[in-house]
Amino acid sequence: MRATSPVIVGRDEEIGLLSSALDAVQRRSGRALFLLGEAGIGKSRLVGECAYRAYGLGMPVLRGRATSTGLVVPFRPLVEALASRFRAAGTPTDPELAPYHPALARLVPEWRRAGSPGYPETVVELAEALLRLLSVLGRDAGCTILLEDLHDCDTETVAVVEYVIDNLADLPILFLGTLRPEPGPALDLVRSAERRHVAIVSELGPLHDDQVRTLTGACLEAGPQEIPEAVHRRLAERAAGNPYLLEVLLADLLDTGRLRRTDGVWEAVEQPGGSIPSDIVRSWARRLERLDEPVRDLLLASATLGSQFSVTVLQTVTGFEDRALFTHLRSAVEAGVIAPDGAAPDRYTFRHSLTAEALISSLVPAERASLARRAAAAIEHSGEPLDEDGRQLVASLQLAAGDRAGAARQFAEAGRRMLASGAHGSAVVLLERAHPLAAEADRAAVAESLAVARAEGGDLDGALALADALPPVPTRSEAAARRGQFHIDLAWAAVMAERTADAALQVEAARVLLGPTPPPGRRAALVVVDGYLALLPGLPGKGRPYRDPAETEQAVQKAAETAEAEGLPVVACQAWQLLALLRREEGFDAADAALERMLSISTEHALPVWRVEALVRLGANAFMRTGDASRLLSARAAATDLGALLLTRTVDGLLAMNAVLCARWDEAQEIIDRSAGASARVGDLSAHRYLLLAGATMAAHRGRRRDMDRALAAFRRAGGEQSLLVPLRSGLCRAFGALLEEDRERASAGLDEALSWELDHPSYYYLSGRYGLRPLLRVLAGQADRTELEEARAAPGGCLAWNRQFLDLADAVLLGRKGDPAGAARLMASFVQRSAPFPVAHHLGLRLVADAARADGWGEPVAWLRTAEEFFYGAGVQPVSAACRAALRQAGASVGQHRGGWDRIPSPLRTSGVTPREYEVFVLLPERPGNQQIARRLSISPRTVEKHMASLLNKTGRADRAALCEFAAECAAEPA
Repeated sequence: MRATSPVIVGRDEEIGLLSSALDAVQRRSGRALFLLGEAGIGKSRLVGECAYRAYGLGMPVLRGRATSTGLVVPFRPLVEALASRFRAAGTPTDPELAPYHPALARLVPEWRRAGSPGYPETVVELAEALLRLLSVLGRDAGCTILLEDLHDCDTETVAVVEYVIDNLADLPILFLGTLRPEPGPALDLVRSAERRHVAIVSELGPLHDDQVRTLTGACLEAGPQEIPEAVHRRLAERAAGNPYLLEVLLADLLDTGRLRRTDGVWEAVEQPGGSIPSDIVRSWARRLERLDEPVRDLLLASATLGSQFSVTVLQTVTGFEDRALFTHLRSAVEAGVIAPDGAAPDRYTFRHSLTAEALISSLVPAERASLARRAAAAIEHSGEPLDEDGRQLVASLQLAAGDRAGAARQFAEAGRRMLASGAHGSAVVLLERAHPLAAEADRAAVAESLAVARAEGGDLDGALALADALPPVPTRSEAAARRGQFHIDLAWAAVMAERTADAALQVEAARVLLGPTPPPGRRAALVVVDGYLALLPGLPGKGRPYRDPAETEQAVQKAAETAEAEGLPVVACQAWQLLALLRREEGFDAADAALERMLSISTEHALPVWRVEALVRLGANAFMRTGDASRLLSARAAATDLGALLLTRTVDGLLAMNAVLCARWDEAQEIIDRSAGASARVGDLSAHRYLLLAGATMAAHRGRRRDMDRALAAFRRAGGEQSLLVPLRSGLCRAFGALLEEDRERASAGLDEALSWELDHPSYYYLSGRYGLRPLLRVLAGQADRTELEEARAAPGGCLAWNRQFLDLADAVLLGRKGDPAGAARLMASFVQRSAPFPVAHHLGLRLVADAARADGWGEPVAWLRTAEEFFYGAGVQPVSAACRAALRQAGASVGQHRGGWDRIPSPLRTSGVTPREYEVFVLLPERPGNQQIARRLSISPRTVEKHMASLLNKTGRADRAALCEFAAECAAEPA
């Protein structure tokens, strides 16, 4: 007989928390809650109550549970949660989710498109995709995701949960998780979330005495006062306030007749003593005795497999025919011991995990070991190939049977398969289980696999510590070859983490083990890793001589050919990608040829990630050469189709910078807004820094110094000053911005700073000004001649569209000085054509060369100045507009006054009588410049500045210059 309470008892505070959280989610204020407590304490009942209330509010509900079988199944609770929602609802069609379908298809296999190769997305990509899905689902009424038994879940799920709860504050999402207070990643996450105030944690304690009495009455459909005192005392002592144990013990009393109802009154017949653990075990032993022997054997075999089990596996272990098997399963269900698992039609689950534990505990140790041994042998020799779950199950059974070495082999193989699939966290868990169990002969190989899993999962220090502890192996042996490949794998991980010294040590260790003549495939892999290592800063002077890039290129070329011949397509792609970078120094045609080869190999061998990498790099090169982003857009579409979210963010950074250079401000801002936050959340610092720099460059190219400084501060906080983007920050951003402030001295200093950095570091960013803007300024200042200009033209960076426009201007200035106006005019025509995609650079170029053209008597400097002045006045870049007007006056040309401009003045200042001329001074005051600086930037006299300052003080009512500057800063900070 079952004894289950129809109501929740003693959890009013927790129900209040759930109700409050659901209300908040309806107001688009996300909440994360965790229920913490021992098995049977009532967590699942509260989850059910939350689901019931959410359904009542019209919220979509996603509910999943981790496996309690001990198997490591990546994302199991998330797979179940999404299946609970979309098995019936089908694939969501919201266009906002289209880029995330490939990533989510890992959780919902039905969403996989036929013919799609799939992309091994990172955990953070998957987490971001899940967050977007939940926010779309909750757009109308809010959304609830319920994940139970997180103490049993895999590390990948823990990482996804951490990401979701850290980023749901402003989204209509309620996250509710349950777990036991057992040490592990899940508990660590919960404690950390509680300390960081991103989640509420409610620890469920045992029921009090009166609550035990109320719960007992609810189970018996009687008032609390009707419960016999002896029964209450027994249940209170032995259940210790645990609702599940109370219900199990109560059911045993009813089944054995020791509690019965006579004439409408409940009475106790017998109350023998006993300890709590033995009571629950004896209770289930007695219930088993009352079942038919085949049903009893089936339940014991099922309990051996865990609290959840597959019918197929159970049939393999028991040998029952279909009819008998399902007859016995029905009997077990009717007895209230097991139930079908709603998440999977082939699975059953015990009513509570304690049930399976209690059944197993009813057997003597030898009988348990024998049962586990027979089950392991039946599964292992069933003739069916074992997947990762099957290997873990066999390993667990072998361990229960006392076969530690056999269990280690199965755990290790499952871990290696997890590693190959990209589930690094789960691989680490399984390999850590295998390592202490492994036989002496197998332990080193397990440790090597564990170290690689840790390195690829981000724990490079842990991997290196394991590597240092490995026993030595004979050189030039089979073990040495395996160990050499192991060190190559660690070197690659260190290169990707930009850990130069560690990578160099691993390369050297591999060389020693493999000897002077390693097998061709391993030699190729070693050369490629060493080639990437040569590009990282810090190598020369640390035990390794300086490597000529030409030598590196030659070695990598041979490695690429060897990798192709040896059937190593991934190594070949790595090599051709590196060659594309190295060959930029020869020209972009050579670089593109290497990328085209990479594209061909990746397509031929069905390597979708490498194929999209090639498309992205080809698109980036095309954008740099021509300023045309069409190929980049195609690469982004391919990355989106593949679900490669990190690559998509990389392309977004390039597209944002392209939009900036082409003065498409709204487009650039939309891309930055869409991707900068997402790239930060997923930890993609490379893309995040580039997007931040694009934002700073946009501010600089609009003449907005304060906005540029704020964006560069964010760039610095993201580690930008230690990245390869420093030259772009100094040249493309700061120096260009200085020119829009008419500060050529500061612009030249920024360009010199970029050049100095590039001379000290390998750099393949060619838009820093070294090959375009810097030669132009030096020619204008009389510091550079044609030799320097031709050197810039001959360099790979000199062929890029952005740089060629400035080189054409410099060439025109030199020809004009030599008295060749026709030649200069021809170069100016070329400049006009090349600069058409870049409006700001085009008009700045006209302003820069006008003075030289007027002095040397060539071109149409007055017309150029008028065009530039009109453009920069309309763009609100007052220093350049004013400088153009001053230059026109010096040329004796008439200068029309802009009688408009009132629309740019904020309403409070306009109503105070501030004029457009005074406002031009006002907007410079946040930087607290002196009168001389303002005069130079606006091309007016210091005396005029004094008059404007006096008028501004009077009209704004500010007491002094400092107060006026502070007021100007406040106005600049307010949105337009």
